[in-house]
Amino acid sequence: MSSQAAGNETAGATEDYSYGSWYIDGPPEGEGPKPEGPVPLCQSSIPTSLSHACLASLSLLALLLLAVLLRRRQLWPHCGHGRPGLPSPVDFLAEDKPRMVPAAVFMILFSSLCLLLPDEDPLPFLALVWTPSQGPWKMLALLYYPALYYPLAACATARHGAAYLLGSTLSCAHFGVQVWQRVECPQTPKIYKYYSLLASLPLLLGLGFLSLWYPVQLVRSFSHKAGAGFEVLQSSYSEEYLRYLLRRQKLESSSHTSKHGFLSRAWICFRHHIYTPQRGFQLPLKLVLSATLTGTAIYQVALLLLVGVVPTIQKVRAGITTDVSYLLAGFGIALSEDRQEVVELVKHHLWALEVCYISALVLSCTLTFLVQIRSLVTHRANLRALYRGATPDLGSRAWTPHPSRQAIFCWMSFSAYQTAFTCLGLLVQQIIFFLGTTALTFLVFMPVLHGRNLLLLRALESSWPFWLTLALAVTLQNMAAHWAFLETHHGRPEVTNRRALSAVVFLLFPINVLVGTMVAAWRVLLSALHNAIHLSQMDLSLLPPRAATFDPGYYTYRNFLKIEVSQSHPAVTAFCTLLLRGWTPQPRPPAGPQDSLRPGEEEEGMQLLQTKDPAAKRAGPKASHSRARWGLAYTLLHNPALQVFRKQALSGAWANGAQP
Repeated sequence: MSSQAAGNETAGATEDYSYGSWYIDGPPEGEGPKPEGPVPLCQSSIPTSLSHACLASLSLLALLLLAVLLRRRQLWPHCGHGRPGLPSPVDFLAEDKPRMVPAAVFMILFSSLCLLLPDEDPLPFLALVWTPSQGPWKMLALLYYPALYYPLAACATARHGAAYLLGSTLSCAHFGVQVWQRVECPQTPKIYKYYSLLASLPLLLGLGFLSLWYPVQLVRSFSHKAGAGFEVLQSSYSEEYLRYLLRRQKLESSSHTSKHGFLSRAWICFRHHIYTPQRGFQLPLKLVLSATLTGTAIYQVALLLLVGVVPTIQKVRAGITTDVSYLLAGFGIALSEDRQEVVELVKHHLWALEVCYISALVLSCTLTFLVQIRSLVTHRANLRALYRGATPDLGSRAWTPHPSRQAIFCWMSFSAYQTAFTCLGLLVQQIIFFLGTTALTFLVFMPVLHGRNLLLLRALESSWPFWLTLALAVTLQNMAAHWAFLETHHGRPEVTNRRALSAVVFLLFPINVLVGTMVAAWRVLLSALHNAIHLSQMDLSLLPPRAATFDPGYYTYRNFLKIEVSQSHPAVTAFCTLLLRGWTPQPRPPAGPQDSLRPGEEEEGMQLLQTKDPAAKRAGPKASHSRARWGLAYTLLHNPALQVFRKQALSGAWANGAQP
């Protein structure tokens, strides 16, 4: 007995240790999916705290040198009449300054703020002294990064060789540190192992552009005269805009339109909905920055939504085993008797969920991008109308072109609001489209394809009298309204059979209440979908026209246009520049007598003074006289030799005894 008991114990012990799982149908050892372990924390050879301390010190030194350079350049011509000060990082109201540099700096700044989201050290250089808490220091980091990248933008506005040298040094230092960190530590344990690398691509793109742009400008500053180049650049856009307004209008031939009618109409429709650059007009710098930040925001938010959810779904799908059948049985869900088939079904449903999520994300990004492109067309149309002096239809309040305190505040925060609206609008669209595609997939497509879990079809089958009654009521009322209650007499429609009409209205009132309930639900759905799609569009009010001023985004947009039109009107800038040129003595090459004209001066004046625009001819003598005077001023400022032929000059010469 004892030997038998001992044998049983030995056999039991052997049996206990011979199985690696409680379930016989479990995956054999070595064939199951191996989950990925956590990404180890990477330690760079150059600590992040030390690199940030060096970059911050270098930025501060560059800022001080720029201040000294600015003071010296202002005090050098007339000592004692200048004022010290920091250079402006961006001249937002200037139309002819370099635009790529501010766009790159703002893209770098926003990408740095996005990388700040999962970072545990919002101010990395403080780690050299102590370990700060994340709460208050993350708010201070919102001021640290703009100050860190301030000299990168300020070096471009100084327009000096030394400033370009400082910009080259700063941009190469920032770019080198970022590339070194990404090469040494491409994987991070936060959110997703490659999230930091992917999120830093716009940052690397902007820094790489600046590290190439500043050396090119430095070489140009040594090979060309900076002053002459700047004078030419300063008046290029405003003069081009003025030439575009004063140029002769050329009508297109009707034969070309008739030959390519469809293509012409398609191109016109495309230009009305998609922004394409047009000659003689360019968007203000604020709108260029907003477009750049919008594209960066779409990329950053889409990346965060993608890597925050999809890898998790893939890990869950890869780790599904036959144990999931017991889990579903605990909730009373029996997909199949075969547990391996249950595993395949669950994996298939998770794959469908992943497809729905990615499809919703692609749709959200596409709609947001198209809405922003359409907004650029609206911005251009509104600015052109305001430049012409038209009164825009931008709300119930009267339009006043004069700036105000509220307008300045709205102009300051326009680009930031546009970025925030884009981020929130993309997130809301992703939620709505994901819920919609998931419901459509799991309630319609997959049940129909697999022939099981027909919940929606069963619900419709049980409630078919309700839907049939509503459909018949709507159809019969429309048919009766068309054939029985409306007749045409002498070309005018009239309501007839009023007694029958009243009876039908009374009898169908309860059914119309149910129809109204469905219509109200549909109205709420359409309103939510419309507002979610256009949430990032600031030029469109999400409220009715009478309440449009209560929309903060639309109110900000109205005031933004007010500041742009009042402070940076290209026509006003062009005429002011021409007048200043007329008062400034310019060196002339030694030539022949004063009454000699350069070739082409007479033709230029005649082209500017003559017009064939029928609208200008019908405007009356006052408008024609004003146009002639502006054209005369423009011609005389560009052709100083014509001034000797003016009436006043000739009368003065005759009074002095000159011969006519």
